[in-house]
Amino acid sequence: MLSVGNCHCRPWKCRTNAIKFKSPFTSSSPCLNAVPASLNRNFRSFRLEVSASASSQTRLCEEEAQQLSLADRLRPGGLAPDGFSYKENFTIRCYEVGVNRTATIEAVANLLQEVACNHAQSVGFSTDGFATTPAMRKRHLIWVAARMHIEVYKYPAWGDVTEIETWCQGEGKIGTRRDWILKDATTENIIGRATSTWVMMNQDTRRLYRATDDVRDEYMVHCPKSPRLAFPEENNNSSKKIPKLEDPAQHSRSGLMPRRADLDMNQHVNNVTYIGWVLESMPQEVLDTHELEMITLDYRRECNKDDIVESLTSLLSEPSDSSAVENGAFPSNGNATSTNGAATIRSPGSLSSNNRGFEFLHMLRLAESGFEINRGRTEWRRKLAR
Repeated sequence: MLSVGNCHCRPWKCRTNAIKFKSPFTSSSPCLNAVPASLNRNFRSFRLEVSASASSQTRLCEEEAQQLSLADRLRPGGLAPDGFSYKENFTIRCYEVGVNRTATIEAVANLLQEVACNHAQSVGFSTDGFATTPAMRKRHLIWVAARMHIEVYKYPAWGDVTEIETWCQGEGKIGTRRDWILKDATTENIIGRATSTWVMMNQDTRRLYRATDDVRDEYMVHCPKSPRLAFPEENNNSSKKIPKLEDPAQHSRSGLMPRRADLDMNQHVNNVTYIGWVLESMPQEVLDTHELEMITLDYRRECNKDDIVESLTSLLSEPSDSSAVENGAFPSNGNATSTNGAATIRSPGSLSSNNRGFEFLHMLRLAESGFEINRGRTEWRRKLAR
C-alpha cells in the first residue's frame, strides 16, 4: 500500500511527506517464503523504483522550499485566485493609534505602502528597490509617487483586523496606477479606498523616465486585463485637480526637516512623511472637532535630507453649520500634533457637497528657494459624540 507521512507542513514542500511504499512481504512475514523467487525478485525491483521516485520527489520539494523565503511562508497575505490582486490582513497596533484609540491617517498610509510592497514581492519583484523589475534595475530606475488619494469612511480601532486588497495597472504613457480597498475583516464592510499614480525615475540623474516596452511588459503581465478602479464613480474626488494655494496662507508651520528615519531605501523622503508635514499646519480647533475623511496629494518636487520645509494651509470651504469653530476663525499659527480619526461610519462614495465639512488647501515648499514640493487638499467631517 502507499501512504503519506503525517506532517502539518504543505504536503508539496516537506521532506516528511515523501511517498513511501509499505510491502506486505517483509522479512518477518510468514508469507515471504511462500512467494516464488521470480515474483519476489520482480517485486523487490519494483520497490526500488518506487523508492527512487520518492527520493527524486523529495529533492524537488526541498528545492521548491528553498526558493520561498521565511517571510513568504509566514506572510498572512497572498495573491487572489486570478493572480492579479493581493490581499492581506493587518491587526492595528497600539503605536498606530492616537488619542481617539483609532488608527492615524499616517498609519493607514503606511499599511497601504506595506501591502503594495508585499504584493510586489509575491510576484517575484526585487526587495532592494521597492518593487523594481530586472529591466528597471539594469537601467537604475526606481518608482516615485506622483499622486496619492485616500478616503477613510471608518477608522479601525486598536486591535481591529483590517483586510486590504491592492492591484496595479497602467496609467497613461509613463505612469502606473495602484489601487486599494480596505475592509473590516470581521464584517467585510468597506471602510476605505485609495488610489495612486507612480512614475519611474532614474536613481542617478533623478530625472523621470518614459518606460520602454520591455520595462512595461515585466510588470504589466501582473495587472488585470481590463481596467479595475477603486473609484469607478463619475466625477469622483480622486481625479480632481488641486488648485494652487495662494500667499499669504492662513496657517503655517516652518522649520520642518526630514529625519533620518524619514528616508527610505532609495534615499528618498518617504511619501507618508509628506502627509504628516501637510497636517502640521492644520488649525487645532478643527482637529478637536473634526476628523480627516479625504486627502489628496500631488508630489511635485523631490525633497532632500538637508532641506527645510514650510507647511501652508488655507480654508477652501466650510460647512453650513460651523458652530464647532466660532465664526470659522482660526489662529494663524495652527499647530496640529494628532491626526487620528474617530470610529465614524460613512458609506463609500458618499463624499458629496451635502455631506462635506471643512475643506482645506495645502502646500509644502522649500524654505530657502520657495519651490513647491507638494500640493494637497483635505476634507474633514465632524466627529461623532462618544
